[in-house]
Amino acid sequence: MKILITGCSGFIGYHLTHKLLSKNIKVIGVDMMNDYYDINLKKKRLSNLKKLAKPNKNFVFYKLNISDFKKLNKVFNENKLDYVINLAAQAGVRDSIKIPQRYLDYNITGFLNILELSNKHNIKHLLYASTSSIYGLNKNFPLKESESTEHQIQFYAVTKKTNELMAHAWSQLYNLPVTGFRFFTVYGPWGRPDMALYKFADSIINNKPIELFNKGDHVRDFTYIDDVIHGIYSAIKKIPKKNNKNINFNTSNSTSPFKIYNLGCGREVTLKNYLRLIEKNLNKKAKIKYLPMQLGDIHKTSADITLAKKELGYNPKVNVEEGIKNFISWFKYYKKYK
Repeated sequence: MKILITGCSGFIGYHLTHKLLSKNIKVIGVDMMNDYYDINLKKKRLSNLKKLAKPNKNFVFYKLNISDFKKLNKVFNENKLDYVINLAAQAGVRDSIKIPQRYLDYNITGFLNILELSNKHNIKHLLYASTSSIYGLNKNFPLKESESTEHQIQFYAVTKKTNELMAHAWSQLYNLPVTGFRFFTVYGPWGRPDMALYKFADSIINNKPIELFNKGDHVRDFTYIDDVIHGIYSAIKKIPKKNNKNINFNTSNSTSPFKIYNLGCGREVTLKNYLRLIEKNLNKKAKIKYLPMQLGDIHKTSADITLAKKELGYNPKVNVEEGIKNFISWFKYYKKYK
């Protein structure tokens, strides 16, 4: 079995690649290694993967942008791939408002290339990243995959909604099996510096004020990285099949070989409680700067994970107390704090 993982030096991509390599599965990794956040963190992740793979030589890395069709086509031509997992994307809600063109190029044009090449090379199963942000203004909590996703409030979510629509079209046109994952606020060791947990811990340790938008009145379904990886891994060989029976169509259900799953924790945590747990693990109080609601931000996310539990055996095990403890332990090691 040979699997292509795009975004392999990103947060989720790194952990998934690490799991596959630990099971001696051949991985072809692709990442453009851009400077959206500290490139040294990406380099360290990549170094860890190469060390893990070295004894069995089961990891090949290509540095490229998936929006470059010619270079991506070369990767497909040089490797007989069985599965493709597309995690490469321009992340971040706020930057999508400032620099939307980048999100169009990476998230939509790049995904178009993935779809075209997956179909051309008869990939057994294409899996890809979506987001909980896709639910937008929807407030029917907890959010089910069947709920409306027609009212996004920023361009990042629009690109991911577009990915889901594209995936369905290619699934219908070419019988390409596709599975999308709506991730709910994934956190944990080796996490991104632009996410709340990393920023809060870094600011508290360095005696800098943290910014709490909407005065900290946010609720999130924080999902630990190991649980998310278990969900993705369980779905690889759970290949959707065409269904010619009459069904109730919705955003996650189709007669095409097409599936979408929420990958969340299934528990709501307020941002204020999240911050208190960070303070507790650092044994230090935060200096807080309260700010109004930020443009494009979502007040609450809450995942219904019934479908993933039923069909993937998905069962999140790490609560937020343990998850934050694990992150802080890693963070001190990575930053060499005492």
